[in-house]
Amino acid sequence: MIPTSLPSKPAILCIDHDEAILHYEKALLERSGYAVLTAGSAEQALRLVSMCKCDAVLLDYEMPVMDGYEIAFEIKRTSPNLTIIMVSAGEMPIHALTMVDAFVPKLDVSRELLPMIAEFCSQTRDPRPNRPNPRIGDSSPRPSPNGDFEYGPSLGQWRQDWEEDS
Repeated sequence: MIPTSLPSKPAILCIDHDEAILHYEKALLERSGYAVLTAGSAEQALRLVSMCKCDAVLLDYEMPVMDGYEIAFEIKRTSPNLTIIMVSAGEMPIHALTMVDAFVPKLDVSRELLPMIAEFCSQTRDPRPNRPNPRIGDSSPRPSPNGDFEYGPSLGQWRQDWEEDS
């Protein structure tokens, strides 16, 4: 059974097709006092967004069936004020940032995500009439051969780093 009401602490929905990454994000956020829901598919994520009150969404760009841009588009269509933070370990088209409030490279999640979520959740209580440009993590993008942008090292390196931290 999926809870439709979460505790009074801020609720974050984490969306990623990789169970290990979902487990890591859930542990990181719960240790910091957040209630966390997880979704391993676009279908599950969109169902949770429609059923549960979330303060923010942490969304992987690399998803099967629908990519992160498409999922963000559907979320914003039904919940335009819901904060979405996109994460990616590899290449991502720059247009994907137009649907989200912020971007964090997966390699920088442990360092950048918590302060960013705290900032957005503190603003959730007050309506934001004018959203600023998407906030981007500290890592600089690198152009890739196909015209997209790459952020940070590969997913394999990111996994190795956080497995060493665990």
